[in-house]
Amino acid sequence: MKHLLYTIVLLISSNYSFAQNDNSKKFVLVIHGGAGTILKSEMTPEREKAYTHGLNDALQAGYNILSKGGTALDAVEATIKVLEDNPLFNAGKGAVFTNEGKNELDASIMDGKTLKAGAVAGVTTVKNPITVARAVMDKSSHVMMAGKGAEQFAAQQGCTIVDPSYFFTEERWKSLLKEKANDSLKAIHNDTAKAKTFLKQKENSDYKYGTVGCVALDMYGNLAAGTSTGGMTNKKFGRIGDSPIIGAGTYADNSTCAISCTGYGEYFIRLVMAKSVSDRMELAHETMKQATNEMIMHKLGELGGDGGLIAVDKNGNIAMPFNTAGMYRGYMTSDVKKEIKIYKD
Repeated sequence: MKHLLYTIVLLISSNYSFAQNDNSKKFVLVIHGGAGTILKSEMTPEREKAYTHGLNDALQAGYNILSKGGTALDAVEATIKVLEDNPLFNAGKGAVFTNEGKNELDASIMDGKTLKAGAVAGVTTVKNPITVARAVMDKSSHVMMAGKGAEQFAAQQGCTIVDPSYFFTEERWKSLLKEKANDSLKAIHNDTAKAKTFLKQKENSDYKYGTVGCVALDMYGNLAAGTSTGGMTNKKFGRIGDSPIIGAGTYADNSTCAISCTGYGEYFIRLVMAKSVSDRMELAHETMKQATNEMIMHKLGELGGDGGLIAVDKNGNIAMPFNTAGMYRGYMTSDVKKEIKIYKD
């Protein structure tokens, strides 16, 4: 009888362990490709299809890694590289132009398990800034590198270096010329109100923030986040937004969530957006939905900013709030759920 009871206990214990292990296999991948004035009425079927395909390709790249037992960090980097290589998005190949006619790229990545992070800002010759940000995190004692120094480090680490002409796209160049024309209009008429009628959004912001980002939860329970951008069309004086700033545009902590932001960067910096969401969850015991909605739908708007974010918490819950007309976004999960959206529902 003792032997029989012992066998039953072993079987129950084995089944329980299997159930626990099976549950630990859960993973989630969430992406964004920018938020802004994205209206269906202004989108051709062909262009909508191209964006959808671009988002799907990025999701698939990260999903393939997570489904094979890869880490959240590897999935985030691989996903963002796909978006950086797609000229539809304002990162990497599709980066916008500065006032000087250059492409200055920023990126950051963070490991929720260790709170290690890496970032680069103002690089002009690196094909995939997210990979250099990962190298800063993994292969240096620093968190952020900028400009020529970051490019020198990237070359030493074997990252792909390209001629700046690689980043040129006709559409982004035309956007710069349009912004400069608006600047001229302001100077001629000395009437900001008249000039603003020609802009899609207030002040010097691009009508669409094409920053890209990814957050992931792997089957080991670890979170990671990454963000990459070309910044703001017609930006001057070496301006840097929130994307490469840990706590503003990117944050990950296994005890709370992983976040990547997109929008008018100055406001996200002032709100310390990503870290504020995490803090609200940890200190105020808010759910991720409560925390992200409060920060994006209330705090950001009250300050006068716009944009959105994507987030995944330690339990695999997803949030994708934004206060603009649209946001390129999507997710895939271990139970093969997938969704890609562009407009406001």
